[in-house]
Amino acid sequence: MKETHPREAISRGNSFGNQSMGIAPYRIETRVTYAETDAMGIVYYAHYLRWFEMGRTELMRNLGISYQEMENQGTYLPVSEVFCKYLVSARYDDILIIETSVDFLKRASIQFAYRILRKTDEAEMVSGTTLHAFVDREGKIVRVPASLKEKMKS
Repeated sequence: MKETHPREAISRGNSFGNQSMGIAPYRIETRVTYAETDAMGIVYYAHYLRWFEMGRTELMRNLGISYQEMENQGTYLPVSEVFCKYLVSARYDDILIIETSVDFLKRASIQFAYRILRKTDEAEMVSGTTLHAFVDREGKIVRVPASLKEKMKS
C-alpha cells in the first residue's frame, strides 16, 4: 500500500475521510493576539498546533464528545504524529477560521485534518493533520470506544 503524504491526503479529500463518515468540517474563529506574534508581527509557528487543538476540541464537542468525559471513562487521545504546512503568515489582529474535519477513524486511531484561513479573504494559511492513538490510563492502545464510534457515524 502506497503511503500518502499528509498534505496530499488533504488536497485530495481522502476517500476514507469525513465524507464516508458523514462528518462535515467544523469551523471556529479566533483573533491573533499580540502575545502570539514574534518581533516582526508574524504568528510564532507553534501557535498553529494550539489552534489545531482548539479546532479538534470544538469539533468533538459539537459531535457530543467531551475530552473530559472520555478521560473520566479511562480513554485518552495522545497525538502520535503531526504535520503542518505553512502557506501564508498570519499576523497580529488577523481573524482566523480554524476548519477541522475527521480524515479517518480506525480500530485504535483517529486522524484529524485542519485548514486555517484568514477570514477577510478565506486565504488558506496553514493546512495539516494530527494522528491520535486511543489509549487507556496505563498508555496501552485500546479500541475506539463504541459510544464515540456511534457519535462519529451519526
